[in-house]
Amino acid sequence: MSENQERKRVARERLQQERARDKAREKRRRTLIVASAVVGVLGLAAVVGLIAANSGKEDGGATEAGPLLAPSGVQGEEQVAIPVGATDAPSTLTVWEDFRCPACAQFENALRDTIHELEQAGQIKIEYHLATIIDGNMGGSGSLRAANAAACAQDAGKFAPYHDVLYMNQPPEPEDAFADNGRLIELAGKVEGLDTPAFRSCVEEGKHDGWVKKSNDAFQAGGFRGTPTVMLNGESIFPTKGKEQISVANFKKWVKEANENKPPGSERPAAQGADGSASPEASAS
Repeated sequence: MSENQERKRVARERLQQERARDKAREKRRRTLIVASAVVGVLGLAAVVGLIAANSGKEDGGATEAGPLLAPSGVQGEEQVAIPVGATDAPSTLTVWEDFRCPACAQFENALRDTIHELEQAGQIKIEYHLATIIDGNMGGSGSLRAANAAACAQDAGKFAPYHDVLYMNQPPEPEDAFADNGRLIELAGKVEGLDTPAFRSCVEEGKHDGWVKKSNDAFQAGGFRGTPTVMLNGESIFPTKGKEQISVANFKKWVKEANENKPPGSERPAAQGADGSASPEASAS
């Protein structure tokens, strides 16, 4: 091979390597809106998007996760579903979320009251799954730290109200304020009976970090497009073109149609209490 050909080969390889690095960097930092739906609440429209999951090899910030210690009461084949509501409810709402995901907060803040209303009436049960894709896309550890804290709240039978508090107090995405365990413990003070030595120790030690990583791995393996991923009885509530748009009225209608001639659920795990811990005695501020 001539010297000129060798220089050309080296130049081509260098260009390919640079392009590969640029592509990897772009994957790590991108946060894309890949779909949207209009949610009507009290006459106001909130735009909800799906934050695209990182499709690279990053595991969402949980690379240093410790031993796999699942929170109490988790369910499902992979043991990564946190259940809320009557176990015999006729319909199941499956939710995949990331506590740093702004689109997840938009969804929660728009549909929260409706979901709680239907859950408390025994019409639906919710299976929450936690992901850490924002950590993987943007860097930081707030998704992991918040998910671990939520798992600690599950141990205390307070997952649902603490979950709501986190979304009502979600920081701007670039700030990664949930990476601070002190902030997560401070927010626990908004849920009656949650801020205990056991909860603090669980948060500070990252007791459930390994389980959070397992949950995020399940999200990545599931082929979901992004967060929030929300399914009613296995069917996405974010419609494809030509289908009804999500709204409070439509969501209630879909549940009513799914539950036709089916009795409401009434059996609840003891840890949830009579109200399923679904009505947080917490401030929204």
